[in-house]
Amino acid sequence: MTVATPPLETVQAEVKPPRKKMTYEEFLAWALKEEVHAEWVNGEVHVYMPTTPLHQELVVFLTKLLGLFVDLLALGKIYTGPAQMKLPGGSGREPDVMFIAKEHAARVIENRIDGPADLVIEVVSDDSVTRDREDKFYEYEAAGIPEYWIIDPRSNRCRAYFYQLDAQGRYQPVIVGVDGVYRSKVLPGLWLRVAWLWAERPDPLLTLAEIVGSEKLVEHIRSGRQE
Repeated sequence: MTVATPPLETVQAEVKPPRKKMTYEEFLAWALKEEVHAEWVNGEVHVYMPTTPLHQELVVFLTKLLGLFVDLLALGKIYTGPAQMKLPGGSGREPDVMFIAKEHAARVIENRIDGPADLVIEVVSDDSVTRDREDKFYEYEAAGIPEYWIIDPRSNRCRAYFYQLDAQGRYQPVIVGVDGVYRSKVLPGLWLRVAWLWAERPDPLLTLAEIVGSEKLVEHIRSGRQE
């Protein structure tokens, strides 16, 4: 069954700057020189607004937490934008956070990730609502990215949507239980308390210790911080 994407709020029309047309190789060279937040879609360059501090704080928290987890268990690598992910459908995207499993390490080449990541996280900004919830939703589904998180930390929203591919290659929403916890399929053993995303975010090391269930590690970290 095809699942509809999350409902879109009424937002102001996006201001779209003129789009350059170029090959993907030309885009990579241009983006490296210009140092802008941009993506390549069907031969066109899409340039976006800079991210907000709130957006960046959440990306940093997720990057640190997932990075610690995958390093601890030697599962693969975590990457963040502006790292490029080139998809087979004709786009070059810069997800906020990506996980590449160690069995897919060959997809990481000199100037991009050549193929789909195993997990992609997008943090919604005012100018990315449609892009994250519609355009990328269907692109990532078609590319076979097994797990997709859409995190919307904006004021008066604070919503998180989690999707996993089913046997037919369609994204199905994963409903967070009454315990407020989401459990990843791509990263076995990783669980995320959704409230962490909205409140003052906890220390990634302490959060990791809670996830892996090590009270001794929690005590060790806390004692070290107090010295």
